[in-house]
Amino acid sequence: MARPKGGYRDEKNKKIVGTTTVISRFKESGGLLWWAFEQGKAAERGEINSLYDKRDEAASAGTLAHDMVEAKIRGHKMPDLDKYPPSVADYAQQGYDNYLKWHELSKIKVIETEISLTSEKFRYGGTIDAIIRTTDGLAIGDWKTSSGVYVDYLLQLAAYKNLWDENFPGHEITGGFHLLRFSKEYADFGHHYWSELDDAWEQFKLFLQAYRVDKRLKKRAK
Repeated sequence: MARPKGGYRDEKNKKIVGTTTVISRFKESGGLLWWAFEQGKAAERGEINSLYDKRDEAASAGTLAHDMVEAKIRGHKMPDLDKYPPSVADYAQQGYDNYLKWHELSKIKVIETEISLTSEKFRYGGTIDAIIRTTDGLAIGDWKTSSGVYVDYLLQLAAYKNLWDENFPGHEITGGFHLLRFSKEYADFGHHYWSELDDAWEQFKLFLQAYRVDKRLKKRAK
């Protein structure tokens, strides 16, 4: 998702922290540790020569499928699949086709994309991937390319809901949260839905508070 040039600023043009910056400071390391473990085993078997060999190759298909979805939603030119290895292009096309089938069946409608907002009350900002219109009302939509679904994603979605609700009173998010995920290597498509993420919002607020305390402590430690 695109971050505003120069970062997020409040009504007085003072810089404020972004959602992903807060979450990254206390990021869950389980997924990264598991990936490193698997890479180590692959190196022992002689399948790769360095820690990052497989990761860079594997990310291509999922990222490409992700880019195709974004191009479709925004009416942009589709990526040229001929520029990619046939196996990567084939996996990406399959992932994209699966997304299109889900989209047709779900009958959702993306009405806004890349919405950068700030919270004056909690003093943070964020850029929402998409606002979706569903039969249950407006919903938050987010696209990921990853090996799994992590707690970080739930915190991010909950923080985005607050940003939207604070800036658009009377048009609050009532349709829940839709996370659309492509696996890195094969671009397998998956859809995850939550009707509410109240616990995630509570945890994000704690992270926000801890982030600010952490910044003060770092200044004292210099």
